[in-house]
Amino acid sequence: MVKPSKLDRLSDQVIKALLEKHDCPLRFHEVRARFMGNIATPDMAATPMREIKALWGGELPEFESTDEAQLLITGLMGGLWNGLSKHQSRRTPFHLMRIKAAPPSYEHLARLSKFRRQELDGFIEGLFAGKDYMEFPETAHRAVGNLAEIRAMMAGTYELCACPPAPASTDSLSETLKHIRELTRIAETEINTVIQSCKAARAHMLETYRAEKPDIVH
Repeated sequence: MVKPSKLDRLSDQVIKALLEKHDCPLRFHEVRARFMGNIATPDMAATPMREIKALWGGELPEFESTDEAQLLITGLMGGLWNGLSKHQSRRTPFHLMRIKAAPPSYEHLARLSKFRRQELDGFIEGLFAGKDYMEFPETAHRAVGNLAEIRAMMAGTYELCACPPAPASTDSLSETLKHIRELTRIAETEINTVIQSCKAARAHMLETYRAEKPDIVH
């Protein structure tokens, strides 16, 4: 896996600060996953600006100046969105965000499982592009179903670890951590399956549209 450069990390920090400054209801990892889902969506009417507005419920936040608005849009669209677009290539698959390692504990497991659940929620929300129903290619449809199951397992793990019924052994906590890591790996595989399947479907729809579009005689 290619490690992010210092510039990439700086860009992420700037975008995080912009989201906080403008009281975005979602945190950076949720926005990142949501954008990736919207980039992958088979909805041909989806646009970056519509998805950016959706972060604030459908309207952009209030700005003190035009420069302030431009900075936010440039950061989200020119920085984060365009950077995520490269993951449509098989050579650069999408990865969920890495979290700093910590000794196994109920607190760490709760934080990690909640973080992953939020990322999966974000990806699916972006993928459905604000709709309750979406037609997917068969391969993507199966992958979305698998992601829903993983999401449920992450949510269940969070509930258990946030309010543990009793003290657990280090071995038990370590096994749960391994389980979360394995689910993360599987989730990334399914997400990239969705991305590639929907990418092929959009290309097919465009080809069909061009073939059926009548020639215009001037």
